[in-house]
Amino acid sequence: MSITPLPTTTLGDQFARALPELALPWQADQAPAPELLQLNERLAAELGLDSAWLRSPEGVRFLVGNHVPDGATPVAQAYAGHQFGGYSPRLGDGRALLLGELTHRDGLPRDLHLKGSGRTPFARGGDGLAAVGPMVREYVVSEAMHALGIPTTRSLAVVATGRTVQREESLPGAVLARVASSHLRVGSFQYARATDDVNLLRRLADHAIARHYPDAASAEHRHLALFEAVVSAQAALVARWMLVGFIHGVMNTDNMTISGETIDYGPCAFMDAFAPATVYSSIDREGRYAYGNQPLIAEWNLARLAEALLPLFAEDQDEAIALAVKALGAFRPQYGTAWSTGMRAKLGLSDTVEEAVTSPLIDDLLTLLEANHVDHTSFYRRLALAARGDAEPARGLFLDLAGIDDWITRWRALAPDADAMDQVNPVYIPRNHLVEEALSAATDGDRGPLDRLVDAVSAPFAERPGFERYAEPAPEDFGSRYQTFCGT
Repeated sequence: MSITPLPTTTLGDQFARALPELALPWQADQAPAPELLQLNERLAAELGLDSAWLRSPEGVRFLVGNHVPDGATPVAQAYAGHQFGGYSPRLGDGRALLLGELTHRDGLPRDLHLKGSGRTPFARGGDGLAAVGPMVREYVVSEAMHALGIPTTRSLAVVATGRTVQREESLPGAVLARVASSHLRVGSFQYARATDDVNLLRRLADHAIARHYPDAASAEHRHLALFEAVVSAQAALVARWMLVGFIHGVMNTDNMTISGETIDYGPCAFMDAFAPATVYSSIDREGRYAYGNQPLIAEWNLARLAEALLPLFAEDQDEAIALAVKALGAFRPQYGTAWSTGMRAKLGLSDTVEEAVTSPLIDDLLTLLEANHVDHTSFYRRLALAARGDAEPARGLFLDLAGIDDWITRWRALAPDADAMDQVNPVYIPRNHLVEEALSAATDGDRGPLDRLVDAVSAPFAERPGFERYAEPAPEDFGSRYQTFCGT
């Protein structure tokens, strides 16, 4: 694949041309003194971009939206959304811009999108800016999710702007350049539906089909097939979140993609001790988006997508609703299958072991993990040692030794495969105390902890000498009241 020093001829405006009603042409604020903090050279190469050029003054200006290639049309995207259950008819990119589309080496388009690039008409009173810390969080966590094999937007770069951002305190500002197969959201369809322009809704749906689910184009009911594909993609995605202990934090409908990629890493975190009620987001005061609620919230969000798409399902509303209900009904069994299959893999169990055996075994394990406040990630890696004959590392995580001894005896009788377990259970995740350490250091100008953490989570399944602290649970003094913040 050829490397293009300048993205002049490779930055497309497909979305802006196809859906101008959802694309407001706009320009990024001028960054007073842009400085590159983090560059994902591997991703740059995949996109055909020259890392050396991206590190140049002109390349850095490109990464904050101040150098716009000829022919490019940066836009703020319009969308609506339910935020914590309340509907907002006009949200949109309040502090973000879609610069355009690049072609990945797989031949498919990718959005290049900025976050923290300044106020747009969708800003709703916000300043349109972002601080270094939250942008570094998204860089670390999104790259960790990619390494874990979980569909996600990816981070290309974090650039300090040289501007101060006022939050609870004055903080250095930054722009995140991120990449996605698209930024179409459930909220995009809610916005189109709210216009009462069925033609716009149809064009948006056809755009989504062409971009993400081309097989749906040949279906008898292509828009229903689109919805069914999104249901399947989200069922698989959320199951994978649950299996690694990821908590999104703000599962609003404007934060759920049509592609099935994880998007908008605001107050997100990985769960430490296993507890379904875990909430880290400072703004989720009622626990709506707690770890254990995520499958139900995904289903709720998909119901909102179905409502938006009803005019495309059938002319008769009752018929359209019946089709939507049937299609949405596939979410729970699809999610259940994806999650139970994933749990079997985490426990190293063969597909030949009957569900009547595995289901109570899994239920009993989750009860033990919660009751004993066991670290979610550490347990499964240590359990692989038990499959090899040494149960002590796993036993040491429990107060109820009799309970875990009985469970391990039952589990061992099923001949678990330790090597297979190590392929799906990570050693390294972006543990909250390590993320905070990296964010704090990066905010103060020290990139060392960030580089080390990114190195660890970019290869999560293989233990490496010198990375022992990245595999350890949070220290006891880290605190049980840990909170994450959205950064706005």
